Amino acid sequence: MNRLNDKVAIITGGAAGIGLATAKRFVAEGAKVMLVDVQADALDQAVKSLGSDVAASCVADVTQDEQVAAYVRATMERFGRLDILFNNAGIEGAVEYLLNYPLDMFDRVMAVNVRGVWLGLQHAIPEMLKTGGGSIICTSSLAGLKGARKASAYIASKHAVVGLVKSVSMEYAAKNIRINAINPGPISTRMIAALETALSPGDANRAHQQMEASVPMRRYGSPDEVAGLVLFLASDESSYCTGTCFSVDGGMNAS
Repeated sequence: MNRLNDKVAIITGGAAGIGLATAKRFVAEGAKVMLVDVQADALDQAVKSLGSDVAASCVADVTQDEQVAAYVRATMERFGRLDILFNNAGIEGAVEYLLNYPLDMFDRVMAVNVRGVWLGLQHAIPEMLKTGGGSIICTSSLAGLKGARKASAYIASKHAVVGLVKSVSMEYAAKNIRINAINPGPISTRMIAALETALSPGDANRAHQQMEASVPMRRYGSPDEVAGLVLFLASDESSYCTGTCFSVDGGMNAS
């Protein structure tokens, strides 16, 4: 349908999972993509799978201001414009009660999940202003809407992403820059597998079954199902949507 024809997107956390699934959707709809991640080898493979004519990559730590500036600059040098930012990079941190939570891990989770999103906004928005607007999608989580035990850093960080989206969207709505959050529930990715192992050491399948049972649809979502929502928010079909959280969670937020 060419819903993103001639548009250029940056996707952080783009080497695998939801980021790569979204890149495939974007390219199929006519976009060119800059994939950003810390995993150089995985980025190379992702670009090969998409095609070097429509995809490029930049190794970057999203917590570092100069590296975020560099991935935006690389996008402009390669593709000449920026229409979409999928602010997707994130980590889960430790599964631990507050009193035992390592301070260095708390700082790392907040740096990647909050500072990384904030820096992405700060460096991408000026380029979008030059061409009359754009769409920014930030990955929060069901954990950005609810609380849970043994995940204080992750939940705090994902609530903060929602706060950034609501605040910054108001600052740039009149400039035709739309900023929205997606709030996935359990999705079949590396992150959910790591959480299963942490929640039930030696028997990750037990945690998997318990988590699946908590989903009204009784299954995990797929990265491609999340990518479909991101595609909608990136496209002109969502032209009157900004400052909003969009759940993709099998019904978990209904309770």
